[in-house]
Amino acid sequence: QVRLLESGGGLVQAGGSLRLSCAASGSIFSVLTAGWHRQAPGKQRELVAFITSGGSTNYTDSVKGRFTISRDNAKKTVYLQMNSLKPEDTAVYYCYTGNPPRRWGQGTQVTVSS
Repeated sequence: QVRLLESGGGLVQAGGSLRLSCAASGSIFSVLTAGWHRQAPGKQRELVAFITSGGSTNYTDSVKGRFTISRDNAKKTVYLQMNSLKPEDTAVYYCYTGNPPRRWGQGTQVTVSS
């Protein structure tokens, strides 16, 4: 069973950067798709980005060119590098594994001030 623990959220000014990390337990991480969703107050949870076991990536349009997802299978960790942050990126960010998503982390808050 895979368990996920996010870290790296916080408060940043618009234009700044943050890197989120999601550490997984369990032995099957390397064969799983992993990704990030986010949920802003009053809005539905939305997919931000995902990366397959083969390293293919996909991003929602609003973050293309600003966010980069990557993974380190030896460390069982998936990362989300977020640059040029905007106030509309403010949300709780959740990592997940599986396709469709089966396991979720507890979430980490990202707040971007204007």
